[in-house]
Amino acid sequence: MQKRIWIVGVILLGISRLALAAPINIVAAENFYGELAQEIGGKEVKVQSIISNPDADPHLFTTSPSTSKALAQAQIIIYNGADYDSWIGQMLATVDKSKVTIINVADLVGVKSGANPHLWYKPETFPKLAQVLADKLIQLEPQNKAQIQANLKQFITEHNQVNQAIQQTKTKYAGTPVTATEPVYGYMADAMGLKMQGLDFQWKIMNDSEPTPKMIASYQELLTAKKVKVLFYNSQVSDSITKNMQNLAVQNSIPIVGVTEAMPPNMTINTWLLSGIRATNSALAKSK
Repeated sequence: MQKRIWIVGVILLGISRLALAAPINIVAAENFYGELAQEIGGKEVKVQSIISNPDADPHLFTTSPSTSKALAQAQIIIYNGADYDSWIGQMLATVDKSKVTIINVADLVGVKSGANPHLWYKPETFPKLAQVLADKLIQLEPQNKAQIQANLKQFITEHNQVNQAIQQTKTKYAGTPVTATEPVYGYMADAMGLKMQGLDFQWKIMNDSEPTPKMIASYQELLTAKKVKVLFYNSQVSDSITKNMQNLAVQNSIPIVGVTEAMPPNMTINTWLLSGIRATNSALAKSK
């Protein structure tokens, strides 16, 4: 009898240890939020990013049964909000809220519906989200507190390089007029002190609406008259109008900086952000 009890105890202890060893399931609507979760959680998390292709138009994304399954199994769900990933709203209605932590990044950084939804280029977004993720992961696995805190500290240290690069750009180029095919890089351009032009055109493109002839003519003049020094071009979303603007920039020797709505592979959050800032500096230095 005692032997049986001992065996049962050993089995239960093994099951308990397996349960403790199981990684925390995190689902991110966008891959840069998934990357951040991986950087903070390390080996203690299993991350799935739903939108991850930097070559595909994220606005054309459609859900599937696998998306629903992933969300149902998640312990933490991260999504952008601010109407950017509106497809997730209906799916979250079916998720058991008592078993999952849902993080709306727009709520976290105080951005309302109708504002620029490209929050990942807002300098304070990732540090705030990193802290929230660290706090939640420590709550779920307090035994890993030291490692999670170390991961957070490393991320913040590296992100300080991003802030320094932003400030250096602002010191050198504040007030420089620039434009974009849509407001993807708007928050970062603002942080660098650049003066964004042609916003009405950009918002029409972002909302998949047809710019008026007056808007198009005004925007073309920014390029043909060289009223701007750089064009930020969303390489994931393009049509005949934006391609025409890109061609005009080339014809008028206006440097182009490509930006994306998904993080390219083999990069961390901070190396990705730094690469964009450095490309901007290079373009500004070349502008005439």
